[in-house]
Amino acid sequence: MTTSVPTRPDVNDMLSVHNVFRDTLGAAPRLIGSVDAADRERVAMLANFYDNVLRFLVVHHGGEDELLFPRLVARRPGDVATIERINAQHHDVDDAVAVSDRALVAWASGDASAQLKVAAALGDLGQALMEHLAEEEQTILPMCAESMSVEEWGELPGHGMAHFEGDKIWLILGLIRQRMTQAQRDQMDAHMPPPAVEMWTSFGENAFNQLMTAVGEPLG
Repeated sequence: MTTSVPTRPDVNDMLSVHNVFRDTLGAAPRLIGSVDAADRERVAMLANFYDNVLRFLVVHHGGEDELLFPRLVARRPGDVATIERINAQHHDVDDAVAVSDRALVAWASGDASAQLKVAAALGDLGQALMEHLAEEEQTILPMCAESMSVEEWGELPGHGMAHFEGDKIWLILGLIRQRMTQAQRDQMDAHMPPPAVEMWTSFGENAFNQLMTAVGEPLG
């Protein structure tokens, strides 16, 4: 009995990534707004948590800019205007990320007055992403499924891990895995490089579970 090899990528794993942003940024106004300004440990924990989420958003869009949109433009001449319009939305998101970054740095450094700014900035960023993520899912992902190879689609996770500038890659892996089906998690495990698998199984999964317990509220 032969096993058929897929010739087109399964792009549904991108929904798990998008839902990380929807859920974490959607929860930010509530999570951050409820922090006691005197609780410096919780301030530091949440500031670091959201810094890692922002670093993931930056590297996620960077991977799309480098590996996804140029290929679609080259291969789908009839869709270039739509592809470039949706890709250009990344610039608006970049501006919102910069505002959030500045507010997070101020809050983490002890500026209690920055707390409301952080909550509002991350909430605004989440709202700015909503239309973009929906358009990618409705328009760009079907194009990817038609016009990219399995191998090309598979370059995105490796690019993200190689260029991520946060300090908790295991947090990002855990947030994505939470939003996957078991079949998708099995597929991730089968394609992660051995050092990443070792990191996740040796300490990453436990560290993720402990951190999410400390966060203390469901995200999404």
